[in-house]
Amino acid sequence: MKYLGLIVTFFIAIGSAVGQNETGAELAHEIEWLSFEEAYELNKTEPKRWVIDISTSWCGWCKKMDTDTFSDSLIVSVVNENYYAVALDGEYKKDIVLGEQKFSFVESGRRGYHELPAQLMGGKMSYPTIIFLETDLSILSPIPGYKGPEDFIALLDYFKLYNAVDNPIKWEEFNASYESPYDSGK
Repeated sequence: MKYLGLIVTFFIAIGSAVGQNETGAELAHEIEWLSFEEAYELNKTEPKRWVIDISTSWCGWCKKMDTDTFSDSLIVSVVNENYYAVALDGEYKKDIVLGEQKFSFVESGRRGYHELPAQLMGGKMSYPTIIFLETDLSILSPIPGYKGPEDFIALLDYFKLYNAVDNPIKWEEFNASYESPYDSGK
């Protein structure tokens, strides 16, 4: 009976520690992914920057980013607090309608592609690609390739600060003085 109490106490302690960061603040457990249409509608009344994950079902690096990066509690917290997060399949088969514009799937080659992700990536179909959008939906930057939590948090922090008019800090400047919240031993 004494051991049962210890086991229950252990699991309660572990459960409460998992949902908190070093300061004890509660963290969300997963990113609040939206469809492009949902984020578009929300942005009309409450403008926020966007982070868009463009991936495919067959992409191994996309799955690794889902597992390593998008499940990290600090990443989840920063994304949910500061951005509209959109997961967009580069080969999505249905139409996406934004206001008067309609984006469709295009049959091409073995797989085809969807017009919206293709436009966001400037026609460079590379998965995964992360796109950061301004509140007016202008593209801040497409960033192709896998990014682990340590690299991705720096990008999130950079685009929280970056403003082309008021704070046009260059990535190299930002990154040279950036202190990661992760203990990476650098």
